[in-house]
Amino acid sequence: MSAHTSLADLRVTADYQFGAGTGEELFPADEDVTVRRSTSGRPRQVTCDAGRIVSYGTDGRFTLGVEGGRRLRSVLPHPEYAVVVGDESAPFVRDGKNVFAKFVSDVGEAVRPRDEVVVVHEDGTVLGVGRAELAAAEMRDFASGMAVKVRSGAGQE
Repeated sequence: MSAHTSLADLRVTADYQFGAGTGEELFPADEDVTVRRSTSGRPRQVTCDAGRIVSYGTDGRFTLGVEGGRRLRSVLPHPEYAVVVGDESAPFVRDGKNVFAKFVSDVGEAVRPRDEVVVVHEDGTVLGVGRAELAAAEMRDFASGMAVKVRSGAGQE
């Protein structure tokens, strides 16, 4: 790790963005993770053997990889930072297609537009990760409109 941002700093960022304890789950101390950095030394991507955990944006926030989504789901109470869909949407999300409000069966109460979310099937399977386009209440109430802009589907990695 360079002096720019250590793994401990990345854990603090995760705890701030997703809640206390999530940093340790995303970046466990007993696992080898690789931090790819820009030429200036700023972290860009954090990966492990299972895939991309997160990318670190210039805004100081993480964007989740599917592996990061799986790790986040394992530590957070259901459905925090999650958007739940049924069988109708599952194959599309797995292929990286967006989630529309009419297919959302549940969503974390605190989800706001621009939040990173994990799209999960009603059975708990992680289908993909992306950015919320609507607030939780809107996802529940709207019969149309994009709820989540999916960045990566579980079938793409």
